[in-house]
Amino acid sequence: MAKGKAPRRTLDSYTLRNINKTIKAGDCVLMRPAERSKPQYVARIERIEADARGGNVKVHVRWYYRPEESIGGRRQFHGSKEVFLSDHYDVQSADTIEAKCTVHSFKSYTKLDAVGNDDFFCRFEYNSATGAFNPDRVAVYCKCEMPYNPDDLMVQCEGCSDWFHPACIEMTAEEVKLLDHYFCETCLSEDPKKLQNSLASSVDLDTKTCSDYMSKFKFRILYRGKDLTSEEREEKYKVIFLNKLKLNAIPKILYFIIL
Repeated sequence: MAKGKAPRRTLDSYTLRNINKTIKAGDCVLMRPAERSKPQYVARIERIEADARGGNVKVHVRWYYRPEESIGGRRQFHGSKEVFLSDHYDVQSADTIEAKCTVHSFKSYTKLDAVGNDDFFCRFEYNSATGAFNPDRVAVYCKCEMPYNPDDLMVQCEGCSDWFHPACIEMTAEEVKLLDHYFCETCLSEDPKKLQNSLASSVDLDTKTCSDYMSKFKFRILYRGKDLTSEEREEKYKVIFLNKLKLNAIPKILYFIIL
């Protein structure tokens, strides 16, 4: 007579001796890839089971896919630590688990003060057979109308609250980091006077003070992301300080918005 299959039992938790960590259902883990040159697999544990004697421990997992593992591949807006929760379930030996990790919600991930090697985020569920995503639509930003990539620096317009990539507004990341205020081209063209009053009320120095010091320091004048010559600056536009300047501590390069 054929020998029946040995019964297995579900474990509430299991301690991995190789990493000295305890795992349970709901934990996210990094698992050994088939090829050592590949990044570790990311999975969520659904169930842990062992044989009657507590050995031969297996984990039932639900795989997270990295963008490059999906049918469409990695796209510009995908973050370096982004993963998709797939409908691909599997059973693996607990011995293939190499570390525990955390898969954050997108919102929680963007609030992290520092991102560690074991931090990931997920904002999509992924159908491994069709390549479809859920949700299939997300908010887009900037002129390029791309979803937000938390790895990319963006600047927010104080008028419409939209976010913009420095390259899309013809600025560098270093220039954007020095700005105290930013208004996009659309907001500037729609209501320049309102924006001018808003900025003027927030600074200590008036326009005349600005003009008095313009010849003594190196200024970079930005109008809709483009440099202006001194002639254009003096003849066509009124300069409003974006920084609250102290006369004894004026930076070498100051950024203005032209209204």
